[in-house]
Amino acid sequence: MTDMTLSVAPAAAPSAEEGQSWLTSLADWTVSLMEVIGPVGAGVAIALENLFPPLPSEVVLPMAGLTASRGSFTLFEALLWTTVGSVVGAFMLYGLGRWLGAARLRRFAEKMPLLHPEDVDRTVAWFERHGGKAVFFGRMIPIFRSLISIPAGVSKMPMWRFGLLTGAGSLIWNTIFVLSGYLLGENWHIVEEYASILQYAVIAAVAIGVAWFLYSRVRSLLASRRSEV
Repeated sequence: MTDMTLSVAPAAAPSAEEGQSWLTSLADWTVSLMEVIGPVGAGVAIALENLFPPLPSEVVLPMAGLTASRGSFTLFEALLWTTVGSVVGAFMLYGLGRWLGAARLRRFAEKMPLLHPEDVDRTVAWFERHGGKAVFFGRMIPIFRSLISIPAGVSKMPMWRFGLLTGAGSLIWNTIFVLSGYLLGENWHIVEEYASILQYAVIAAVAIGVAWFLYSRVRSLLASRRSEV
């Protein structure tokens, strides 16, 4: 009886004053999916998280651990299927990168202000030197855990190598959050609160990097125009 009535209340019990946030709705949907199709639902949710980076794995993965702690499936199944989902989602983005290719990206860069085809060449060259570390560690960084698959495809990293590195990095990341949800149970949201700090730090670092890139390009452009005059 308890298995059949597994409630999403721990993930979605906001007070009337607070209302229901989109994260609570996501947690509800994730648990409902796992109740209906079991651990495969956790894999589906994580595959979607890879394809749509705004969906936070820091919420989805603890939900898999919480559901496993209630006996709907085992902890091993939760880890297995979330890792399978991570790899499947990553390969979809890898395929997008292979389809785009360096040549198409160069043509795109030619049409974009402040971008040059050489930027694509430098990125591909960097990835060919450091792509292995980038894929492995990138799977443990919010936002980048999804996006890192695209340059891997653009640079045509061997599929077997990409799969192994993605699987290894994903397993580490997934284990941390699935175990947190499994052990914390009703208090799974504590994980999300601390993980949000890391996510905000990554977003801030990206914003600073983009701002610096744009500043450097504008300064270079102005300097070249002055020299022409």
